[in-house]
Formats: sequence, structure tokens, C-alpha cells
Amino acid sequence: MAGTSDWKRELRNEYKERKTSGGAFMITNNENGRYVLQGAVNVRRFQNRFDFSKDTGSCVLTKLQQEWNEYGAKAFKFEVLEEIEMKDTQTMKEFEEDLQLLEEIWAEKLDPKLRIP
Repeated sequence: MAGTSDWKRELRNEYKERKTSGGAFMITNNENGRYVLQGAVNVRRFQNRFDFSKDTGSCVLTKLQQEWNEYGAKAFKFEVLEEIEMKDTQTMKEFEEDLQLLEEIWAEKLDPKLRIP
């Protein structure tokens, strides 16, 4: 059993050393082009939630509920726009502020008339 405990210890250490990354993502309604733009500390986790929601037919965000009901889950796609890593010198609050700024930068690049508030 020594091999199993070494393996668990190694996995635990890898998890602790893993860099925190976040980013900006967009969920788009392919039928009408409307979208939700958002930043998240763990964008991959949010993508997993979105994929699960599509598979089960449940809506991942309240602000999408009306269009989700009207067009169905298959009408939506998830896209990671940009990811950034948290610097070793940053606090979580500072990292979240960077993610907010990243979201604002992407908001300037996209059509504001199509954004779902």
C-alpha cells in the first residue's frame, strides 16, 4: 500500500502547486447572436457547469433563462475568450479585479446591443 499513499501525496502536492487561472468567457445564443459576457476565477469549472446544464436541459445562468426556454439548450455555445494566471504576488481580490478589467476590455470589443445584461 505504500505505492498508493505515495501516489496520493504526489497528487496532493501537484494540486497545491497548481497555478490559479481565470478568464473571460462568453455564452452565445446562436439563433439571435445575443450573449452573456462574464469573468470567472475558474473558467474551466464554469465551462463544465455549462456543459452539464446543456446535457440536462437546465439553464446555467438566471439571466439566460428566458432565451434558454425559448430556443433550447442546443442554441447556446460556450467560448473562452481569454485566460490569465494569477501572479504569485497577487491576492485573490487583486486577481478578481484583473478579471473584472479583462471582462471590461472584452465588452469594448463586442457589440453592446447584443449583450444580455
